[in-house]
Amino acid sequence: MPRACACHILVKKKELAEELKQRLAKGEDFATLAKKYSTCPSKKQGGNLGEFFKGDMVKAFDEVVFKRPILKVHGPIKTQFGYHLIKTLYRN
Repeated sequence: MPRACACHILVKKKELAEELKQRLAKGEDFATLAKKYSTCPSKKQGGNLGEFFKGDMVKAFDEVVFKRPILKVHGPIKTQFGYHLIKTLYRN
């Protein structure tokens, strides 16, 4: 079964997600922004969700992690939890 490791920043407003994505594009550190802005408990680990299997996350999240290029920030991706910026670290 496919596995992956990803980091994310979860926020309530799309506008904030877009602003953070621009800051990341300018070189700000993903983990630092996750610790400051993310509403997910993973923020304590800089947004790192650790390793998980395909199907463990909600469909929209899985689509990004298992189909889009790794080591790039994707989003904002809307789920029932809010807006995610997602960076897949690896998958196999």
